[in-house]
Amino acid sequence: MNHVVTRGIVLSRTNYGEADRIITLLTPDHGKVRLMARGVRKAKSKLAGGIELFSVSDITFIRGRGEIGTLISSRLVRHYGRIVGTIDRVQLGYDLIKMLDQVTEDHPEKAYFELLEQVFSALDEPSIGTELIQLWFEARILQLGGHTPDLANDVTGKPLQPGESYTFDFQAAGFTQGSNNTFAANHIKFLRLALDGHYPGTLAQIKDVEILLPACRQLIQTMLQTYVHTSG
Repeated sequence: MNHVVTRGIVLSRTNYGEADRIITLLTPDHGKVRLMARGVRKAKSKLAGGIELFSVSDITFIRGRGEIGTLISSRLVRHYGRIVGTIDRVQLGYDLIKMLDQVTEDHPEKAYFELLEQVFSALDEPSIGTELIQLWFEARILQLGGHTPDLANDVTGKPLQPGESYTFDFQAAGFTQGSNNTFAANHIKFLRLALDGHYPGTLAQIKDVEILLPACRQLIQTMLQTYVHTSG
């Protein structure tokens, strides 16, 4: 039999029959895999503890003839248990997993797996605000999808000036000066850090981060809906 050993993060779980469950996992080296976990809903199942939500697990599976393989073993590597302590963090966790599943094909690059590990770590840290985590995650989705805005020059090719403020032209995917300028130098610096992949805990240390968040979040979310076609 073709046994595959890898690491996985659960994206979704669907009950099947009386005791089974079909799970979709994201792996770093085999993309998304759909597996039948037989008997996992029984009280004494040896598989159940290794396929918890908000967890990273070592798994072994057999590829099926069709789309669904069979999970043979699972071992919990790390469970981010503090996420489930508050409803807002649980809900955001669900939403971000769903978004990543939505915007990726069956064989996404390893960076998406690493992104989920990092977002679980951030959600597991109560001192990092959920709005900041969401902005960072969505910025990384944009960056991985190749939709990073130009944060060095305006739409005419001129360098962005520290003493000026700008608005964002979504059609041109760049900054321009206009009558309703929203983004000052601090906004643009913050966006550079977020899109460069700096961890949310680092972004949380930025001065006046709560003031910068609303405009930056709106920009990132509108870019996602425009260029990545998320459901919002």
